[in-house]
Amino acid sequence: MTNVLFLIPYPLNVTPSQRFRFEQYISFLRENKVGCKISPFIDDSTWKIFHQNGFWFKKSWGMLKGIFLRHILLLTAHKYDIIFIHRGVCLIGPAYFEWIISKVLKKKIVYDFDDAIWVNDVSNANEKYSWLKFSNKIKNIISYSNTIIVGNEYLANYALENNQNVKIFPTTIDTTLYNPIQKSHTDKIVIGWSGSVTTNKHFETLNEVLLKITHKYPHVEIAMISSAPLEKQSFKIKFIKWSYQSEITDLSQIDIGIMPLPNDEWAKGKCGLKGLQYMAMEIPTIMSPIGVNTEIIRDGENGFLAQTDEEWLTKLEQLILSEELRKKIGREGRKTVVEKYSVDANKTKYLNLFRNLA
Repeated sequence: MTNVLFLIPYPLNVTPSQRFRFEQYISFLRENKVGCKISPFIDDSTWKIFHQNGFWFKKSWGMLKGIFLRHILLLTAHKYDIIFIHRGVCLIGPAYFEWIISKVLKKKIVYDFDDAIWVNDVSNANEKYSWLKFSNKIKNIISYSNTIIVGNEYLANYALENNQNVKIFPTTIDTTLYNPIQKSHTDKIVIGWSGSVTTNKHFETLNEVLLKITHKYPHVEIAMISSAPLEKQSFKIKFIKWSYQSEITDLSQIDIGIMPLPNDEWAKGKCGLKGLQYMAMEIPTIMSPIGVNTEIIRDGENGFLAQTDEEWLTKLEQLILSEELRKKIGREGRKTVVEKYSVDANKTKYLNLFRNLA
């Protein structure tokens, strides 16, 4: 039996980075004699207010509680063969715990991240905490670790600057859960986006495009699935509050999925999750040609890539006007996910990683 301690930032089933990186492999690992102990840094009550404005005392208390419990956990770290760290042991401060685990306790560390987390990108609600992030923290954790696993080549190149044992494990979809759902015929077409309060700004980059689309095609509806609505909007948007329990049902309402991204360092580290979710459900997908998106999408075959407003308008119109094209692109998109970006296609990577390291 190989025993692994997962030190993660947030509770289970609440953030995409955890859910689609490793949480969906836990049952498979346990079935194959890999013991998995999960330890989030912040608890459920702190998470509920984490991205809300205010609550500074409760947030600070949640952080202090997390730091205290991490110290207690160090006393039991000797029980585990491998320490799996996602993003960081602690949400704030330097790589203090990682240094102790590596240099003092001499434990083997697998370090996982799926965003350009060295960039100081924080939500508006937590800007006051940004000074608690240390610029060299990620580089230090990478150097302390035995193996680094990341979601794409851009992240891998960053990690390789401080550690040569870097592996690319794509962010994946459980295609036994994310399945195409037969829809009743209707003239309405829904263009949909899924994200969170921290990525709403990406959706807003298409404001002008979607405004033109809704004016030209009255039967087209715009939907957004997020933890919070936009503060301002120039056209009618159907807001669906994100829920873990209803996520797949909510996504099934979408006829065309969109994933716009800015061309910046943070976006280049993204792993294409939104697009992969749409594609797994045979929802024809349009993505910005940023980072790993250009590896996932073969433009015009299993999805579309669009950079300028003109390209977004053209490709949205192609899908709006042709049900046959929507079906064809949707089928090819799911095929891509099943073959390359599904849990089933990648699950042995984690199992072999832990077995070989142990």
